[in-house]
Amino acid sequence: MTAMSDRSSTEPADQLLVALAQLNPTVGDIAGNTAKVRATRALAAEQGADLVLFTELFVAGYPTEDLVLKPAFQAACRRAVEELAAETADGGPALLLGAPWVEGGKLYNAVLLLADGAIAAVRYKVDLPNFGPFDEKRVFTAGPLPGPIAFKGVRIGVPVCEDVWSPDVIECLAETGAELLLNPNGSPYRRTVYDERTNVAVARVVESGLPLAYLNQVGGQDELVFDGASFVLNADRSLAVQLPNFQERVRLTRWERWADGWRCEEGARAPLLVDDEADYAACVTGLTDYVEKNGFPGVVIGLSGGVDSALCAAMAVDALGANRVQCVMMPYRFTAPQSLADAADVARALGVRYDILPIAPGVEALEAVLAPLFEGRARDVTEENLQARVRGTLLMSISNKFCAMVLTTGNKSELSTGYATLYGDMNGGYNPLKDLYKTQVFRLCRLRNRWKPAHALGPGGAVIPDRLIDKPPTAELRDNQTDQDSLPPYELLDAILTRLVERELPVADIVAEGYDPALVARVERLLNIAEYKRRQAAPGVKVTPRIFNRDRRYPITNRFRETG
Repeated sequence: MTAMSDRSSTEPADQLLVALAQLNPTVGDIAGNTAKVRATRALAAEQGADLVLFTELFVAGYPTEDLVLKPAFQAACRRAVEELAAETADGGPALLLGAPWVEGGKLYNAVLLLADGAIAAVRYKVDLPNFGPFDEKRVFTAGPLPGPIAFKGVRIGVPVCEDVWSPDVIECLAETGAELLLNPNGSPYRRTVYDERTNVAVARVVESGLPLAYLNQVGGQDELVFDGASFVLNADRSLAVQLPNFQERVRLTRWERWADGWRCEEGARAPLLVDDEADYAACVTGLTDYVEKNGFPGVVIGLSGGVDSALCAAMAVDALGANRVQCVMMPYRFTAPQSLADAADVARALGVRYDILPIAPGVEALEAVLAPLFEGRARDVTEENLQARVRGTLLMSISNKFCAMVLTTGNKSELSTGYATLYGDMNGGYNPLKDLYKTQVFRLCRLRNRWKPAHALGPGGAVIPDRLIDKPPTAELRDNQTDQDSLPPYELLDAILTRLVERELPVADIVAEGYDPALVARVERLLNIAEYKRRQAAPGVKVTPRIFNRDRRYPITNRFRETG
C-alpha cells in the first residue's frame, strides 16, 4: 500500500476538541459556503475547539455534478480555500475542509487541513461512487490510498464518504498509524440508510480498532436530501454522540487519549426521525431548499380536494409558511361538491390564500376550436386531458405573473403507470411527492394530522379532513370516475410496483409470490410505456432507494418485455 505524506506535526496531546459542523451548503455558492465556514469557526473558537470538521466538498457544495469541471469554478474554490487557510494564522481552530482540488492537471475530491496560516495537508477521496445518483468517476480522479494527517501530535485518518464503505482505505490508515477516524460525508437520505450506515461504520471500527466520527451534510440539493444524523462510535462500538437528522448543528466533541487508544467522551444523543416521519421531514427539507436556494418567493398548488394535493399543500406550508403558499381550486362540471368543500377546508386549516377559477370557459373554447377536426369521433380521454391541460395552463400563468413556482402533485404510483397528463397535471417546477407511492401518501396524510416536524412552519393538529382521506381517489375527469376504473387497488398496485421498480424482480418471481399473472403483466406494461412521461416530469424528493431518472434510468425507446 502507498500512503500520502503531510508536513505538519506537533507534540503529542492527551486531549483533542473537535467541532462537528453538520451544515447545509449550497452548490455553487462559494461565497455563502465560506461565510458559513468563518461563522462556524468563530463559534467553535468560543467553545475552545482545536479543529473543525466540515462535510464533503463543503466549499463547492455537494454534489457539484459537471459544474466542477468548469475551470473558473475550480479556480474560485481554490482561492476560497487559500484565503481561509491564511486566516488560520490567528491561532484559532484549524479546519478540515472539503473542496475540489486540481493538482498535476488532475481534479480530486479533496479534504484539506488548514492550520497555522497554511494548507498543512491534503488527502484525496479514493473510492469514487458510480451508482444511483452518483457518477463521480466522470469528474474526479481517484486518489492514492492515504496515510493519516498529523495534527497536534494526533495521527488522524480522514477517509472521505465512500472510502469507509470498503475496508481498503481504513486498513491502510490503520496500518500507517491512524489513531482515530474523522469521516466527512455527503450521504443522501433514503428510508433504509440508517441501518446501512451503522452497519458499515461498525464494521470499520471493528476491523481497525479505531473510533470513528461520521459527519454528514444536511439540506436539499435538487432531488437529493441530506439528512445529517452525524454520529461518533468509540472503538468498543458504543455510541458516544448522535446529532439529529434534518437539522443544522455544530457540536463540540471531546477526545481523550487512554492507555488503549483515543476515546470520545459521551455527549448528547439526539433521537432520530425514522420511517414515515423521516420521509415526511425529507420531503419538507427538499422542498424548502429547492424554493429558497433557487430564489422563488413562494409556490402555487392546484388544490383538487384529493389526498395528493392536500398533502402537498401541507408540506408546502410546513416548508415555507402559509403566507408563501397559494392554492387554487379549478372546478369543472365533474367536480363533486364534496371535493369543493374538502379543498376549502384544507386551505382554511392551513391558512393559505385560496382562489377558485372555474375552467368551463377554457375547456369549452378549446373544444370549439377542435370541433371541426374531431367531427364524427366519440368523446374519449382526449377531452378528459383538455381539462387537465387547462388547469396546467392556468397554474403556469399564475406562476408567470406572480413568480411563484408551481408544485406538481403526482405520486410515484401515478408516475409509474403513466396515470398523469403531460402539460396538464404534470406541469410544475418541483414535486414533493414524486417518490412516494399512493399508499404512503394516505399514511402521511394521517401522520401529518397528529404530528409535524419540530421546525415545521405550519399549524399543529389535523389539517386534512378524514373524509378526504377515506373517499375513493378520483381524477374527476368524467362522471362517477374513480382511479380504480383504470388501475388496480393501490395496495395491490404498490406491492407489485415496489417489486418491479425498487427490487427489479423478474415477473416470474412476482407471480410466484402469489400475484395474478395477468395483473403483473399489465402493471409491467404500464410501467414500460410510461417512460417518456417520466423523462419529462418535474424533479422531486428522493426517499426510496430508486427514484425515477436519478437511480432508475431506462431508455424511452425500448422493445424488451418480460411478458407478451
